[in-house]
Amino acid sequence: MAALFGSRVRRLRTAAGLTQAELGLRAHVVSTRITQIERASGARPTLALARALDSALAADDLLVDLWTYVHRETFPDWSRAFMAYAARAKAIREYAAQVVPGLLQTEDYARAVLSLDPLLTGEKQLEERVAARLERQERLASSDRPELWVVLDEAVLRRPVGNTAIMRRQMARLLEAAAEPHVTVQVLPFDQGGHAAMGGSLTVLTVPDGTEVAYKEGADFGQLIEEPTDVAQYAVTYDRLRAVALPPLMSLDMIRSVMEGNHRGANIPTRSERRRLAQEQLQQPGGWKLRGGGRRHSRRRSRP
Repeated sequence: MAALFGSRVRRLRTAAGLTQAELGLRAHVVSTRITQIERASGARPTLALARALDSALAADDLLVDLWTYVHRETFPDWSRAFMAYAARAKAIREYAAQVVPGLLQTEDYARAVLSLDPLLTGEKQLEERVAARLERQERLASSDRPELWVVLDEAVLRRPVGNTAIMRRQMARLLEAAAEPHVTVQVLPFDQGGHAAMGGSLTVLTVPDGTEVAYKEGADFGQLIEEPTDVAQYAVTYDRLRAVALPPLMSLDMIRSVMEGNHRGANIPTRSERRRLAQEQLQQPGGWKLRGGGRRHSRRRSRP
């Protein structure tokens, strides 16, 4: 419905001989907003904007009528396209900027997050979205489960969603997931400062034929990137993020500390300390090795 709404706006605008910038002036929005609407690539239009466009294009309430169906749509086009790729991906690499990724959310946390959508139409739509999210999680336990590598911004741990009990269960879920051999969880601490993925989440998917796609998402927009050159650049961005994030073991310690309520007490090594620790581990004969979710395994030595 969002794509249909956008095509109607584009057709009416072209018939009226208006550019996107000219229509934006008449509807009191920037031209990029008109571009998003016509491509169905951004936030759904509000009722006020639908009315303004209808008036500017003399559409005789056509756009207002279409808006009702756009508003009712559970998932926009760009979200459905991403989910279709994710459903068959063999590897998922995700940077989460604000909330725990959907694949690792508990039901209560998912409901708390999804209920914050200002465009939510009611309890029925909320439950549809929660059910769809939980259904997608089932693939992590299937025979064709993907390799999942998640980098969580520290804000994901620090910002309470729902209540304390919901957050504790969610932190426990992260620790449980990280114990699985096909799941790796890292935390990107605040002290790393700015980075190329700021402003939204980033996911890089690898599908069975080896093709990669990238997906950027904010609070009310999503963008699927399929151009190989652009996808390669986002893949490099992701690799740089996980390179500067805390190692898996330290990340799990930080998650555990937050779960236990030590919000200010997590012992986060400085950058120089992390480099030193990494060098020491590399130099130790038979030193610690990371396997599946960051569990430690050491080489047993016989006693003298």
